[in-house]
Amino acid sequence: MPVQIYNSLSGKKEDFIPLSGNDVRMYTCGITVYDRSHIGHARSLYVFDVIRRYLKFRGYNVIFVRNITDIDDKIIDRAIETKRSAHDVSEEQIRFYYEDLKALGVAPGDAEPKATDNIPDMITHIQGLIDKGFAYSIPGGDVYFDVRAFKDYGKLSGQSIDKMHEAVRIEKDSQKKDPLDFVLWKSSKPGEPAWESPWGGGRPGWHIECSCMSMKHLHTKTLDIHAGGRDLIFPHHENEIAQSEALTNVHFANYWIHHGLLTINGQKMSKSSGNFITIAQALAKYSADEIKMFFLFSHYASNIDFSEEKVLEARKALGKFDVLFYRASGLLKEKNIEPVQAGFISKYKHEFIEAMDDDFNTPKALAALFNLINDTNLYIDQNSDDPNYLGVIYHAVDILENLARNIFGLFLQEKDKELSADLKALLEERAQARELKNFKRSDELRVLLKEKGLAVEDGKTGQTWRWI
Repeated sequence: MPVQIYNSLSGKKEDFIPLSGNDVRMYTCGITVYDRSHIGHARSLYVFDVIRRYLKFRGYNVIFVRNITDIDDKIIDRAIETKRSAHDVSEEQIRFYYEDLKALGVAPGDAEPKATDNIPDMITHIQGLIDKGFAYSIPGGDVYFDVRAFKDYGKLSGQSIDKMHEAVRIEKDSQKKDPLDFVLWKSSKPGEPAWESPWGGGRPGWHIECSCMSMKHLHTKTLDIHAGGRDLIFPHHENEIAQSEALTNVHFANYWIHHGLLTINGQKMSKSSGNFITIAQALAKYSADEIKMFFLFSHYASNIDFSEEKVLEARKALGKFDVLFYRASGLLKEKNIEPVQAGFISKYKHEFIEAMDDDFNTPKALAALFNLINDTNLYIDQNSDDPNYLGVIYHAVDILENLARNIFGLFLQEKDKELSADLKALLEERAQARELKNFKRSDELRVLLKEKGLAVEDGKTGQTWRWI
């Protein structure tokens, strides 16, 4: 069965068929670097990293491009506010952005082009639109796209131009032909960053950069996948389609994937109300895996609400992985164990793949992994006399860890932290203290282990631990 993707353009799930064999050219809208990235950005970065990872797992050669908007009104405003240059503001935030990516365990794109490095291409694109009658310049140096000249405008958002007019703000003294016309080139005010163009000094509009950089860095006029947040469907992605297809006369992207939006404690993020969490702030309180697990609980297209309670649920869920990994590590001490297949292992791996093939359904895929954990624990408890005992455990844990690591990007950091000799010794000492009913000493060791980053729990099967 092929992978199925819900395509925002058609409004239905479709079999995923790339344009060229197994090559997948995928583009997603990146961040505007005027401030620290927030937890909503983290969801976008992570969701599309998982999709890229899964498509690679399914045998596709994925070329992934994500842009960086490093010239924008917000960046200029921040530069004025902090008495710095726009370049200094954007370069600082780009450095923070890559620090956040690394801390989250999300891979950068194969290319992450900056808008300011691609302005000549944008000027060429804009001139092409003017030459074909889809754009016009006005006195003062601004250039606009003529929305009514493009007959398919509105096909992504499913709105007619007349309906769009009801929601658009009419600009006083505007020289635009139509209130919906959007800026392709914006003349710069004195003191603002400016690039020379046929229309005078200025800078590109926000929409044009994605069209130019996606086609340039993916080396195609038609993308296999264009991705972004649902809030970008209109006007940003609608405008991308118009300015791209008007110039090339071919479809701009065959599949459009949009993730749902994120609120915090039921409210939209807002710095003024204090309801705003940066990635750095979140990672100071929670692990990258806890944040990822929280995202995995919901389908990427769903709106989600970020709260302390839900992240703690994610922490508890991760503990199930750690408990099994710890139990298995105690059994699989000998080397050269050959993996042995078992029916329950292949069953849950198949269910995982089936769920991810169905529009990247991570909640169902996670359920398959937790079922694999449960049945592996049962196998450990009930089948010690099986001659293939260690081989089955080895194979189950290997499949579990590989799916979680290679597709969901879990345990990229935590699982690299192998237990040191002193931590192993403390765990063994505590287990012995429990056996001798020296509960005072076992409690002391629990506190000590917690200080060193391990949460220790006691259950029917004995002592277990997880990273905290």
